[in-house]
Amino acid sequence: MRSTVTHTLKAVGLALALVLSSVPASALTPGQTVPDIELGTGAERLSKLKGKVVYVDFWASWCGPCRQSFPWMNEMQAKYGAKGLQIVGVNLDAKRADADQFLAQVPAKFSVGFDAKGESAKLFGVKGMPTSVLIGPDGKVLAVHQGFKDEDRKELEAKFVSALSTLAK
Repeated sequence: MRSTVTHTLKAVGLALALVLSSVPASALTPGQTVPDIELGTGAERLSKLKGKVVYVDFWASWCGPCRQSFPWMNEMQAKYGAKGLQIVGVNLDAKRADADQFLAQVPAKFSVGFDAKGESAKLFGVKGMPTSVLIGPDGKVLAVHQGFKDEDRKELEAKFVSALSTLAK
């Protein structure tokens, strides 16, 4: 059993390395216009969310910090969704069943798309899991965040509040 788990983890690591090896040299930076990716949420494109504050979170089923971030993102979507926040999780698992199993254990109360080929991650310059991009209503990057720890919550929420304040003007 232990060797099976070790073998599986090595295979997942190799798959991630292959996906990320073709990532552009640099990730998106604040001020850049985001690529108009297909979100995999029913042929919806990111450009259709223009005018909202969007938080795109790239995740995978094997990502430990992702398990911590999902309940927080659920809370943020519930708290700020009516004010113009749209959270979109983009799963990068090669097998949809892995993502579905994760979601059965850690449900998402926000939009979830699937990108088994990792093409959106390449366009966004994702280098680790989770990676999140906060996008302003004008379609430009406001912030990029890698990883997720409890101490990140307040800082990220403050960025949401700041971005959402621009909608009220």
